[in-house]
Amino acid sequence: MKAIAVFPASREVKLIEQDEPVITQPDQVKLRMLDIGICGTDKEICTFAYGTPPAGANYLVIGHEALGEVVEAGAAVTSLAPGDLVVPTVRRPCPHARCRSCRAGHQDFCETGDFTERGIKGVHGYLTELVVDEACYMHLVPHHLRESAVLVEPLTIIEKAEYQLYGLTQRRPPWIDPSVSARTQGRGHTALVLGAGPVGLLGAMALRTAEFETFIYSREQEPDPRIAVAKAIGATYLSSRTLLPSQLEAEIGAIDLVYEAVGHSALALDVLRALGPNGIYILTGVPGRQTLIEADPASLFREMVLKNQVVLGTVNAGPQAFNAAIADLETFHRRWPDAVRALMAERTPIEQAAERILERPAGIKSVISCN
Repeated sequence: MKAIAVFPASREVKLIEQDEPVITQPDQVKLRMLDIGICGTDKEICTFAYGTPPAGANYLVIGHEALGEVVEAGAAVTSLAPGDLVVPTVRRPCPHARCRSCRAGHQDFCETGDFTERGIKGVHGYLTELVVDEACYMHLVPHHLRESAVLVEPLTIIEKAEYQLYGLTQRRPPWIDPSVSARTQGRGHTALVLGAGPVGLLGAMALRTAEFETFIYSREQEPDPRIAVAKAIGATYLSSRTLLPSQLEAEIGAIDLVYEAVGHSALALDVLRALGPNGIYILTGVPGRQTLIEADPASLFREMVLKNQVVLGTVNAGPQAFNAAIADLETFHRRWPDAVRALMAERTPIEQAAERILERPAGIKSVISCN
C-alpha cells in the first residue's frame, strides 16, 4: 500500500510501498484513510527541521490531521463498527508512572516529554492507505461532516485554548458573569486573531461562536479568499500591510484576547504591546528559524504585571478538545456552510502528495486524498 515518508538521513520525501497492517490486539481498529490535512508542521518535517522516525526505522510516515473510515474492529471494540468515520488524536501518553497528566488521559499536558505523536515523533502517521490503531484514540464523526471532518484536528487548537481561557477568565469577576456559559464567554469583548491561515480562520470561527467581537490581522490584501472567509463569518479583517501593530489599539480599542496563529516572533511581540488591561494572549504558533530580534523584556514584563495580563502557550489537544471541535464544526456548517467549504482546496491524490507538501499551498487548506 502507498504512503508518504520522510527519510532524515538521506533527506528525502517520497512515495513508498508498505505492507498492509493487520489487527493484532482486540482493542484495535483498522482504518481506511480518507483525507489528510497538510499544515506547517508537515512542511517543516519535510524540510527536516524536526520529525523522529519510530525506533529502529529509517523513515517516518507523516500526516496527523486525519479522517478515516473503520473497516475492521477488534473483538473487544464495542464503540465502533465498520463504516464509522473517525478522527484520531495525535499525541499518545508517555510510559512513566510519575506523569500524572498522561496517566489521567491528558497526554497533551505530558510532564516528561516522552510522549509520541503520530506522524511527528516516534510513531508513523496517517498519510497512507490503511492504518491500525487503538480504538480508544478514535473520535466518532457524523457522516454529514464527511467533506470537512479533516478540519477537526486543527480546530482542536482553539478548542483547547478556549477551555483554558474559560478558567483564566474566572480570575477577574468583572470579565464574566458566573452564570454565563463558556459558549458565550466572549460577549462584549474583543478578540484579535493573528494570521489568516486555517488555524487562524478556524479560531476566528470558534471565537465568533463564543460571541467575541473578532478581528483578524494578517498580511493578505483584497481580493483574497481568506479575507472573503473572514467577512463571511462576521469578523473584521485588518491587513498588516496598511496597519501597523502600534496602530491596532487606536483602530479597534482595547484588545481583551489575542489568539496567535502565525509562529512569527517579531509580530507576536509587537502585538503583545497592544494587549489591553486584564488581557489574555494565547500563543499557538511554533516559530521556526528566524532573524534575531531586539526586545525590551523589562518593559514588557512591567506592562504585563501592571495590566494584569496573561500569556498562555498551548500545544496539541486532548479528548475533550476533539469532541468540542466536532460539535463546533457542526455549528460552523449551520452558520457558515460556504465559508467552511472555502477553507479547503481541491483534494490532491496521494501519488502527488510529496510535491504538494513541498510547494505553496493550493487554496487555504491543502488536503490529500488517500483513497
